[in-house]
Amino acid sequence: MDFLNSRPTILMVVNLVALLACISLLTRVYNTIGMSSTLLLVLVLAISLTVSLMTCFKRQDQQIIQVVRALANGDNTLGFGDHHPMRQHFEGVKSQMQSARFVAERQSEFLQALLVHINLAVIVCDSEGSIIESNPAVAKLLGKSVNHLDELNHIGTIVFSTQENLQSTVQWKHGEQEDTLTVQVSIAEIHGQKRKIITLQSIHELLLNKEQQAYKRLTHVLTHEVANTITPLASIAQTCLGLIPKKLSFIDEENKQDFTFALNTLASRTLYLGEFIASFRQISNLPMPNLLPTQLATILARIEMLHRKQLHEYNTNLTTHIQNQQLVMLDSAQIEQVLINLIKNAIEAVKSYSDQQISKGGSDNVQNQISLTVALNKKQQLYIEVADNGAGIDEHAIEMVFVPFYTTKRQGSGIGLSLSRQIMTNHGGDLVYLPRDKGACFRCIFG
Repeated sequence: MDFLNSRPTILMVVNLVALLACISLLTRVYNTIGMSSTLLLVLVLAISLTVSLMTCFKRQDQQIIQVVRALANGDNTLGFGDHHPMRQHFEGVKSQMQSARFVAERQSEFLQALLVHINLAVIVCDSEGSIIESNPAVAKLLGKSVNHLDELNHIGTIVFSTQENLQSTVQWKHGEQEDTLTVQVSIAEIHGQKRKIITLQSIHELLLNKEQQAYKRLTHVLTHEVANTITPLASIAQTCLGLIPKKLSFIDEENKQDFTFALNTLASRTLYLGEFIASFRQISNLPMPNLLPTQLATILARIEMLHRKQLHEYNTNLTTHIQNQQLVMLDSAQIEQVLINLIKNAIEAVKSYSDQQISKGGSDNVQNQISLTVALNKKQQLYIEVADNGAGIDEHAIEMVFVPFYTTKRQGSGIGLSLSRQIMTNHGGDLVYLPRDKGACFRCIFG
């Protein structure tokens, strides 16, 4: 029986021949002797052969359905016997499907590897806003993984509402850092379903570099043109002062004093402008950092010693919190200059705020506080934070604090913060201002 089952064609032929023989015999018996037990026996045998033949066809159909279904699901364990009439065709189809599946898997693996390794953040979502696919660059750029457009706040609103291809620029804030992102939305039909393909890219660093290059070109022109005018003015003023005879008489002695005062003022102001121009050159001629592995705790120790006397004079307490001891590639001299600028500003801020409180009748026993903190932010970037308990920065001035030559101090040049930010940018990081309930806080972030 197994022999026959392994050869379905032979089995069907045997059943068909037997059925035809039974029908012929049944017809002869009926015509010869009419109704009899022999006729009934032959009839039962004919019915059995018919059922057997139908079962054979049904079994073949079920086998074909199971084999095709298994092939569609990628299961190659099922197949036809060696003598099955469809075996050769089945093997050809299976070979083609395996080849096509292999090519598709290779392409899928390639696209997955491409998405993983490119820095461009890519998101694919459906018409309901659910995210179907995204690459690791999304979490790296946004600071979190997302499953729905609602989690992208205003970016998600823009993407969800658009019904056509879109390219835009938006602001994104994660933790203490603000970023400028380009958002590009492409609408496509994939497997019969409408999909939105979103790409996100940060242009913050590019804009910052362009801004600094513009400042450099501007300061280069200003220093060249203004310095050429100021230098002879200072020299002429000094010469005129030296040429005034001591016995020179004026109708009014007050006129002589006014003349001398005017020349002294001209000389001093041109000298100040010369120094101011020199500070211009600091921005346009800042050298690239000489990066060496360094521990930030060592730099903070030197900075604390450098300001110890000044802190004591202004009744200011400086505390240091080292939460991470890892090495970072930096130029010690340039980073020290950044911290000197920030601590100098902090000392002046707490001193000014303390004087204001005393003048308003407040207590003169309030301790001025400045803290230095080394830690990691949410993006696992190392930073140095300089915070104070002064008056802080007015809201209208926050957007301008890093603009060269902008200052709120009477004697300030507006160079320190701009120069400090450029140094941090050259280190692959950034310098940001963090609003606090009380006081000011600047964070030097290393890339």
